[in-house]
Amino acid sequence: MDVISIIRTKRDGGALSDAQIDWVVAAYTAGEVADEQMSALAMAILLNGMERREIARWTAAMIASGERMDFRALSRPTVDKHSTGGVGDKITLPLAPLVAACGAAVPQLSGRGLGHTGGTLDKLESIPGWRAGLDNAEMLRVLDEVGAVVCAAGEGLAPADRKLYALRDVTGTVESLPLIASSIMSKKIAEGTGSLVLDVKVGSGAFMKTLDDARALAETMVGLGTDHGVRTVALLTDMSTPLGRTAGNALEVAESVEVLAGGGPRDVVDLTLALAREMLDAAGLPDADPERALADGSAMDHWRRMIAAQGGDPDAPLPTARERHVVPAPASGVLATLDAYAVGLAAWRLGAGRARKEEGVQAAAGVELHAKPGESVVEGAPLVTLHTDTPERFEAALEALAGEAIRVVPADAADDGTGTPPPPTVLDRIA
Repeated sequence: MDVISIIRTKRDGGALSDAQIDWVVAAYTAGEVADEQMSALAMAILLNGMERREIARWTAAMIASGERMDFRALSRPTVDKHSTGGVGDKITLPLAPLVAACGAAVPQLSGRGLGHTGGTLDKLESIPGWRAGLDNAEMLRVLDEVGAVVCAAGEGLAPADRKLYALRDVTGTVESLPLIASSIMSKKIAEGTGSLVLDVKVGSGAFMKTLDDARALAETMVGLGTDHGVRTVALLTDMSTPLGRTAGNALEVAESVEVLAGGGPRDVVDLTLALAREMLDAAGLPDADPERALADGSAMDHWRRMIAAQGGDPDAPLPTARERHVVPAPASGVLATLDAYAVGLAAWRLGAGRARKEEGVQAAAGVELHAKPGESVVEGAPLVTLHTDTPERFEAALEALAGEAIRVVPADAADDGTGTPPPPTVLDRIA
């Protein structure tokens, strides 16, 4: 085997053999294939795709690169959730403790920001003292005591994916359907969860821009999970507009706590409950009531215990940005468009995301939204507030929000349909 031949095969539109896939994944994990070579192969995969057999084999090779976890000793049924990434997508934060409060165990292995989309671990690390790195014994202890854990994948779990995940972020290959599907499912299958609910985003702020592409990704991942004995279901959810009213790290943590306290934006609450119901049904707990767990405080109690179990202080003040810049509404009327990709790009440029895999992020950076599509705005009133510790970033963030990213129409135009609010949060279900 040699990596140049493998790159050329995929570059020219050919299908890789099982042996080629097994070798290149193992060789890259061992450091025998260089980052620039895997970058070339990843770009060829993005441009030319993979057959269903190739994706299945690539996923199996990623799983085989490391260990597999086993949660069968737990007294609760296990269920996990994964989002394909969006803007303002803080759903994991209230969802994991909510499902735990209803009787399931949630072993949530999460990642860091990819491009314009935020990372769950980046968000949680804005909580003073909280740590993402747990070994297997610690993870099992938190699961047993609290019922939910959100942490980074261990060094031994799908190490091939850990290397490739970081590489995709900085080589323009994040959007590849085969690489997305194999990345997500290799970790989730190796993790050992009994069931899995996928939140597949679709829209401008998602990696899948169309419903057809999102459905193809969802069907691929559901098939991979089913083939490996993991009960898997997917919801296709809208990402044309950011979720909630914040995009960033500490900003999204604060909004998540509002949801756990019984408030928060309606779209965040609705999606949290929809995913919770799917998770509980998949775990064999269809009669559990997640809405009651939000209302009676038990979800908040599990959140506080989960954060404390990982070294965090749930009562500590969250970081706030040293600098802010307010973007006023350009006219009075109804907000017709608030593009999710533009908001995510602005948050990234403010410091909430990273341009290179070795970079850190600003805990307090991000975008605060004062209105959502379908809501009335007044000319000159605050529409968006930018947060950062480095004010020289404002110019680039404002460029991201220019043009058609924000569109206000007269109230009478909204009445004729041109200002129609975004589609429902849940667009389809794949099982």
